Amino acid sequence: MALYDTMFSQLDVTSSQLLVNDGFFRDADFRKQLSETVNSLLNLTVIPIFNENDAVSTRKAPYQDSTGIFWDNDSLAGLLALELKADLLVLLSDVEGLYNGPPSDPKSKLIHTYVKEIHESEITFGDKSRLGRGGMTAKVNAAVCAAYAGTPVIITSGCVTDNITRVLQGERIGTVFHKDAHLWINTQEVSAREMAVAARESSRRLQVLSSEERSQILLAVADALEKNESVIKSENEADIVAAEEAGYEKSLVSRLALKPEKIASLVRSVRMLADMEEPVGQILKRTEIADNLTLEKITCPLGVILVIFESRPDALVQIAALAIRSGNGLLLKGGKEAKRSNEVLHKVITSAFPDTVGDKLIGLVTSREAIPDLLKLDDVIDLVIPRGSNKLVSQIKDTTKIPVLGHSDGICHVYVDKSANIDIAKKIVKDAKTDYPAACNALETLLIHKDLSTNGGLDQLVTELKIEGVELYGGPRASALLNIPETSSFHHEYSSLACAIEIVDDVFAAIEHIHEYGSSHTECIVTEDSEVAEAFLHQVDSAAVFHNASTRFCDGARFGLGAEVGISTSRIHARGPVGVEGLLTTKWILRGNGQVVDADHGVTYTHKELPIKA
Repeated sequence: MALYDTMFSQLDVTSSQLLVNDGFFRDADFRKQLSETVNSLLNLTVIPIFNENDAVSTRKAPYQDSTGIFWDNDSLAGLLALELKADLLVLLSDVEGLYNGPPSDPKSKLIHTYVKEIHESEITFGDKSRLGRGGMTAKVNAAVCAAYAGTPVIITSGCVTDNITRVLQGERIGTVFHKDAHLWINTQEVSAREMAVAARESSRRLQVLSSEERSQILLAVADALEKNESVIKSENEADIVAAEEAGYEKSLVSRLALKPEKIASLVRSVRMLADMEEPVGQILKRTEIADNLTLEKITCPLGVILVIFESRPDALVQIAALAIRSGNGLLLKGGKEAKRSNEVLHKVITSAFPDTVGDKLIGLVTSREAIPDLLKLDDVIDLVIPRGSNKLVSQIKDTTKIPVLGHSDGICHVYVDKSANIDIAKKIVKDAKTDYPAACNALETLLIHKDLSTNGGLDQLVTELKIEGVELYGGPRASALLNIPETSSFHHEYSSLACAIEIVDDVFAAIEHIHEYGSSHTECIVTEDSEVAEAFLHQVDSAAVFHNASTRFCDGARFGLGAEVGISTSRIHARGPVGVEGLLTTKWILRGNGQVVDADHGVTYTHKELPIKA
């Protein structure tokens, strides 16, 4: 109670302890006074906290005796919820809710909706809780009693920040108990595990096909996209209208649009992937281990990839095409703002798959609530690629054991050196900022050598940006010199016609600024001094570093990769635009003739490098 008092007092709320025992609830007068007391306390902003009065309890063994009206905190909570006619009872546990198996077992699935007729006989409970008297058995019993008497119940984790608030906001977390739950269940619903397993099985059938057969699937997908362009545009326009009416930011609406030239570009990318050299099964290394014992290192698919992306339906096409080319199964979860676009694109693409592969190769996840279940499937899903906000990427990294590949922010810099050709600098800066402001490879911070502030170079660059309608926010030096608003933070992705600008002393100050405020995405130096350029190219620690070229070139298609699943700022596995190679791993194949180790007796190791092509 001392802890409750301290915590609630920080919110200017008082707490009050009410001690009860089993016999109290047999007294009708007490039950009436109970409701009046609780209502009075709540009106005074006092939180009532109920506990069993152990001092006068008649229970023979407080932690074993389950007789009486209530016998633990969960049954007490259920009883109080009914007596007080509560709208909702939330029971907190040390796990996320009720599972159909041990919560620690990766194959166990969280039961979002408890249906007594289905789940009562198929769930086996384990040990009692480490944190209380009853454990999950007591919670379920209390929840069933309360729910069937008229008070809905949710069991969720008390170890996750804001879970109670999330429940009250209607998020689908934990396990809900309701007397009408049996009417809600969709028997056709495919579980996250079933979808992931189906994608893996289909990917294995895809891998059996020849390179030419996989290429034919991609060409069929390209043809289907062209043939259904009008339907795709119609659904996409409906998404755009809905997004505008919902008041989404212009940058998001811009990323949402599938214009004719964008669809044509996607079709070209798919055909480029179909024509590329077979990436799967490539021999990377051949070694003679011993006589007639040859070791090969070859490329192979990762397995099943989960891609979670926001607002860009064109990403669905690129990712799907890369999955087919690389022989991977794929699960896609797009943003709700692109729901219609994603659904029609998924339907068009999977309709082009032959029966030998099946349309389950690429699964479209339509429910946000399915994501937590998917992120637990580290035994079925091999890689998660989030494409979206910093918040999205951080949440995913914090809630899964599956390896995560991707970037959160796209804070790209252009540094204009004192030796820069100003005409070239103006072209690069204009393109990097205005070609597609919502892109992750667009310029967000412009760094200017201090000498350009006195020779007119800075003025020309600023004028060029202002002509294009770019809003400028200065660092401490630039805002004072140019009389523009000071930026609130250099670590900010505008994704619109706006950028930060700052003046630096030299290339090394620019590098230091990038390392402090950047996101390791894409950086550019504009200079005619090759020595300065080399220092920038080799010392800047980002996924892509350019000399005298726009940051907008950091793109899978422009790099000749055919397409990209995203741009990775990770340092492990893949970095920069991630194309087919980033979706492959390797395996070792050893070809022998009956050799055994036998403590290395009689084996003469040669370890001789062999030509890759035998």
